[in-house]
Amino acid sequence: MENDVCTAGLLCVYSTRGSVMFFALKLLLLTLSGGVALKICSFNVQSFGENKMSKPEVMDVIVQCIARCDITLIMEIKDGRGLAFPQLMTKLNSRYSSRRNEYEYVISDRLGRKAYKEQYAFIYRSRLVSVKDVYQYADSQSGDEDVFAREPFIVWFSSPKTEVKDFLIIPIHTVPEAAIREIDELVDVFEDAQRHWISENFTDPPTIIMGDFNAACGYVPKRQWKNIRLRSNSSFLWLTGDSIDTTVKQSTNCAYDRVVLHGEKMIQAVKSTSLEVFDFQTEYGLTEQQALAVSDHFPVGFTINTARRRGRRGSLQLVF
Repeated sequence: MENDVCTAGLLCVYSTRGSVMFFALKLLLLTLSGGVALKICSFNVQSFGENKMSKPEVMDVIVQCIARCDITLIMEIKDGRGLAFPQLMTKLNSRYSSRRNEYEYVISDRLGRKAYKEQYAFIYRSRLVSVKDVYQYADSQSGDEDVFAREPFIVWFSSPKTEVKDFLIIPIHTVPEAAIREIDELVDVFEDAQRHWISENFTDPPTIIMGDFNAACGYVPKRQWKNIRLRSNSSFLWLTGDSIDTTVKQSTNCAYDRVVLHGEKMIQAVKSTSLEVFDFQTEYGLTEQQALAVSDHFPVGFTINTARRRGRRGSLQLVF
């Protein structure tokens, strides 16, 4: 019988003779190539809290989406009592963990202005990666305070089996009406993160900036891109192009969710052509209404190559 799910970092084993041979061949190929790639995903789960947690059919889809990835950024957590997210982790581990607590997480404080608050969280496979440190961006630059409604929660990951061993992820969920300014200011966040760990000799760290940028469909007109430093500075590589659609609704076609890379090591380590917008509606045979009960965004993912002993790979190309 086939395993419940084939996930990044796990092999699906079948009971038939031919499938066992396939397993052995795949295992040999993985051994020669150094192993499977590390899959990193970003998912705006839209108002995740106790109400969504109480819907089993919705949670099944969310959990399956997370289980496809080795690191998943979860955005728009609205869990005022702090009960829903631990329940999500329990459900994830009880269903997909091959050993106790395979999935772990780090989560930000509740962020936002006035009463409206959200959290960022990273769920990760602890057998593949670990969290070395975290810090919350202060958003207190003199004369430029409080740019972000939800300040980035920056995480330093260690990944011993990939080409890039240590890297930062800077998450962002912009306010749509302030998307231009917030995306531009991510350069300041990046520079702050570059300085933050100098005392630990972690200089010029390979960096991923990702999340719901709201970077399309009227919120960021084409004429404004030249004024956004994160886009105009050629040292930042946008893995996601402007033509992708990360929205669930058939009536929209918007590249809201983005991935941006910085640093030669990171750019070289990212697997060519690995960018994926995961259409869970089609994958799991849902109606649009059922899919929208999960989220109005599809997850976005990509992979980082494992360390290789020999051989070359295709170079990553900039896309717009």
